[in-house]
Amino acid sequence: MKQGNLAISFEEAKLAALRRYMGKKELDLEAELTDALTKLYEKYVPAPVREYIDETDAPAPAAPRPRRSPKPAAPKPAEEPEVVQ
Repeated sequence: MKQGNLAISFEEAKLAALRRYMGKKELDLEAELTDALTKLYEKYVPAPVREYIDETDAPAPAAPRPRRSPKPAAPKPAEEPEVVQ
């Protein structure tokens, strides 16, 4: 699925503190925000709409490639016979 970007404003001091303390617990801010957005999406977007989006974003099965018949090997040029005198 194609990804979009979301820009939000947040106080710098609070953001710095959040990153610092999440880092101490080895947590990823972006992953936590993604989880929160996913929960909001599931809460507010109706199930039929989510199903439709999931179906339209699923990659279509790859069509089998047609098999090519092997190319015949190019004939080697005939060697000229030695001339014996």
